[in-house]
Amino acid sequence: MKIFTVGSKSFVTSFQLAGVPGKISEDPHGALEEIKSLTDDPEVGLVLVSDDVTQSINDDLTRLRAESSALVFALPAAGSEKVDVDYRVMLKKILGV
Repeated sequence: MKIFTVGSKSFVTSFQLAGVPGKISEDPHGALEEIKSLTDDPEVGLVLVSDDVTQSINDDLTRLRAESSALVFALPAAGSEKVDVDYRVMLKKILGV
């Protein structure tokens, strides 16, 4: 199974440094389209999304999660006020590594 990220440039770049490919999208509706195309791919098992683009599309993501076999997680964006995030540690926790 493949892992992809969708979100701001800094979010996607952080994961690319760890070897996880991604699609940059600062616009929530553009991000939703990217997420839909990724979850339609049977080889994609996990899509990590920057929470700064998910706020206005949460209802759409909930419906997509119910319909898709791929997991879609929203993670704090880099520089988020919520927490200081170490994406490598978070990715290892999600994957159970």
